[in-house]
Amino acid sequence: MDFTKLAEARYSLRKFSDRAVDKATLDRILHAARVAPTACNFQPQKIYVVQSADALAKLRQSTSYHFNAPVILAICYDRNQTWKRACDGQCSGLVDASIITTHLMLQAAELGLGTTWVGSFEPAKAAKALDLPANIIPVALLPLGYPAADAAPAAMHTTRKDIAETVIWL
Repeated sequence: MDFTKLAEARYSLRKFSDRAVDKATLDRILHAARVAPTACNFQPQKIYVVQSADALAKLRQSTSYHFNAPVILAICYDRNQTWKRACDGQCSGLVDASIITTHLMLQAAELGLGTTWVGSFEPAKAAKALDLPANIIPVALLPLGYPAADAAPAAMHTTRKDIAETVIWL
């Protein structure tokens, strides 16, 4: 599938089947994160693959937006490994983690799996569930798995602003 078709076809999956995701498939998805660009190639990402029943139950306490996916990827960054902008000290971790998450979502879609980017979670609860040290900052939760037979994109999925509203030519 070409990139534009992949980007257009991918949607936020909110209804997962109970089909397990095998390690080889997870490895391919995680490889996409490994090759994602990060500021100065510092690679501060830490991705927690949450798949055991106990770990999923703990992490699900941090959000109601888990959709009972068989796997949740918790995308974090190590604040001690990020690039900092010289003029104001702005940390690249959030941007780096966002790029990583996008790569994970698109690779999953190419392989026939679905994801939903969950930003609505309680970071302190997620950190506790994952037993994160203070320097590891959770950015997104990514429920991951195969779509249920009756899964479909949300009604607003294909609604887009006109490009003239989002692009400014100078």
